[in-house]
Amino acid sequence: MFAVYADQPHKDAPLEGLVVGERPEPEVPDGWVTVNVKAASLNLHDVWTLRGVGIKPEQFPMTLGMDAAGTLDDGTEVVIYPVVNQPGWTDDQTLDPKRTLLTEQHQGTFADQVVVPAANALPKPAGLSFAQAACLGTAWLTAYRMLFTKSGIRPGQTMLVQGASGGVSTALIALGKAAGMRVWCTGTSDEKRALAKEVGADEVFEPGARLPERVPVVFDSVGKATWSHSIKSLIPGGTVVTCGATTGEPESAELTRIFFLQLRVLGSTMGTRSEFADLLSYCATAGLQPAIGQELPMERAKEAFEAMIDGRTGGKLVLTR
Repeated sequence: MFAVYADQPHKDAPLEGLVVGERPEPEVPDGWVTVNVKAASLNLHDVWTLRGVGIKPEQFPMTLGMDAAGTLDDGTEVVIYPVVNQPGWTDDQTLDPKRTLLTEQHQGTFADQVVVPAANALPKPAGLSFAQAACLGTAWLTAYRMLFTKSGIRPGQTMLVQGASGGVSTALIALGKAAGMRVWCTGTSDEKRALAKEVGADEVFEPGARLPERVPVVFDSVGKATWSHSIKSLIPGGTVVTCGATTGEPESAELTRIFFLQLRVLGSTMGTRSEFADLLSYCATAGLQPAIGQELPMERAKEAFEAMIDGRTGGKLVLTR
């Protein structure tokens, strides 16, 4: 079958390991189902896989892609939940110490077909296209958990989102605005700040800018480049929720400010299957549609990866079949 995969890890030149070609059709274990992929979206995790991060050399070749929407063999339209748990795990799926994501132990979604546990194929909202639905499994689910499960923010309060154009950031802006928050955002260029406004941000700022007032919650997926600004932007007792560090680890944790002002730092990773179901329902009832920066046929995957690596996202990057 057709697939986009990594043939071997390339730490310093990830695109050297990217192959657009053919892979064997997947076997379907008991309790798993085949999803015929209609659309799949990129995540930074896919670039890390190409670099060999989080995956052993002997696991290559590995079909890339964590997220997708498509159909079951009976025509049912579904969206894929990308977290795969150990058999018998019944607690919060994100806390399973043996949890894995598609492309880590199991082949990914950039292919004609992908196999997943039956419980990981959830009904696709009728109001979303396959391309839009394919954006929800990682970035939007991560944003949903950060916002509604972790942060404690209430409608009417102000939230700051660090970074204006990535999948998690644009999801946070859209979700927060729909839920009644006043949404502020930082962006590194006029184009990215314009995108944030288009998605729903009330105010946009340059990175590190002095805000009109401090805020109760900051959402940070950037790390080193924004961490100090995130901590300094909080009111006493405020919260920063972090889901990543795309620019690396902060040089200082700002511990003095954290303990003196009694700030909270909360980590968040992905989301549970029930949170994903709630997210799908929320998108349907609120009429939310993920911002897609670029939609390309899967055969042009290299172009999408180049845009991801260069930071030219402008929303989610989607590959279609």
